[in-house]
Amino acid sequence: MKANQSTEERFLLLGFSDWPSLQPVLFALVLFCYLLTLTGNSALALLAARDPRLHTPMYYFLCHLALVDAGFTTSVVPPLLASLRGRALWLQRGGCLAQLCASLALGSAECVLLAVMALDRAAAVCRPLRYAGLASPRLCRALAGASWLGGLTNSAAQTALLASRPLCPPHQVDHFICELPALLKLACGGGRDIPERQMFAARVVILLLPSAVILASYAAVARAVRGMRTTGSRRKAVGTCGSHLTAVCLFYGSAIYTYLQPTLGYNQGHGKFVSLFYTVVTPALNPLIYTLRNKEVKGAARRLLGSLGRGHAGQ
Repeated sequence: MKANQSTEERFLLLGFSDWPSLQPVLFALVLFCYLLTLTGNSALALLAARDPRLHTPMYYFLCHLALVDAGFTTSVVPPLLASLRGRALWLQRGGCLAQLCASLALGSAECVLLAVMALDRAAAVCRPLRYAGLASPRLCRALAGASWLGGLTNSAAQTALLASRPLCPPHQVDHFICELPALLKLACGGGRDIPERQMFAARVVILLLPSAVILASYAAVARAVRGMRTTGSRRKAVGTCGSHLTAVCLFYGSAIYTYLQPTLGYNQGHGKFVSLFYTVVTPALNPLIYTLRNKEVKGAARRLLGSLGRGHAGQ
């Protein structure tokens, strides 16, 4: 380490350096998932924007989810790939906080957006005759905007609280990104209780409040499904909500494990792999979860490819 590094506040991200034999496999997996995330979510957003048959509240929110997922993964993967190639990854304090702020904002926005999507699905199943009036374009825009604003607000608050606290040397972060639980491990002992409690309270709000909305929404869906008389109606309702519920379980399960543990009890070895799942793997799976059994998206893809083929043939 150079002499000037000892006087600068820089952070060494250890990444998966304690698993050297696993790094080539992880590099291939992360690169594959990243390319799949960008391709799948870009295609999903393109179809939702171009095809008039997908101009519905469900696909409007799904388009926002695709944008959040692509941005969320992009805030994490490039430095992760660099560290998996065996390079020591040093970040200035400002760069570390910027990465934290970006990933927190997009991850928090996804928390709120998944709750909004649960409300939308509950309205579609429980109030089908009034759904068009309930899910107006103006309300959908307001809910999507609230998701982004909620993510930014939570990120700004937690990043500001962390930035006001001294972090003690050695500045070695046992993680592949500047993630909040790993950075809190470096916090100096003096006066740590009040800010840490404030940050924990913010994490509880951004995770458990949307979780409560999702649980209440699906409780209402379950009651509505039990009251349906035909098997076809039940199957359609379950199909409508099943893909979203799968995405919720994948994202919230790993996020709650990471962010709702006390700092002293946080296992950084396990935490790295859990974080890898919800920052890299889950965003790659979401387009597949929402489209594999979705006839509307498949139809939109066929129409788009058909129009491109006709345009090419006409030239």
